[in-house]
Amino acid sequence: MPFTRIALRAGKPAAYRQALTQGIQRALIAEFNVPEDDIFMAITEHDESNFFYGRNFLDIQRSDDLVMIQLAVTNSRSEEQKKALYRRIVDNLAESPGVRREDVFINLVEVLKENWSFGNGIAQYAL
Repeated sequence: MPFTRIALRAGKPAAYRQALTQGIQRALIAEFNVPEDDIFMAITEHDESNFFYGRNFLDIQRSDDLVMIQLAVTNSRSEEQKKALYRRIVDNLAESPGVRREDVFINLVEVLKENWSFGNGIAQYAL
């Protein structure tokens, strides 16, 4: 059960934000074998005074269209699966809504299965 946070500059239309969630979800389905209805995402929009990033960190030229994606997932995927997920997300978002590849920043947080709760106060595993 991935949990995804997406942060971006304020002002993008609803269709753009929806394309972000759809592109990320398609990548999760394809590369992590996540069930189609296993979607938990939150988008936060930030004005210029609340959105900071290194424009040239690691010699990558970023713009104000930067999309920061943080995924919390169980720690059950291989390095190859993670790399495939990153590539698929970047490819999907480049296709729609048209995010430059340099403007996709992904942070993967791995969580032990026993640290998930699904709404009833006790950990349950959706295996």
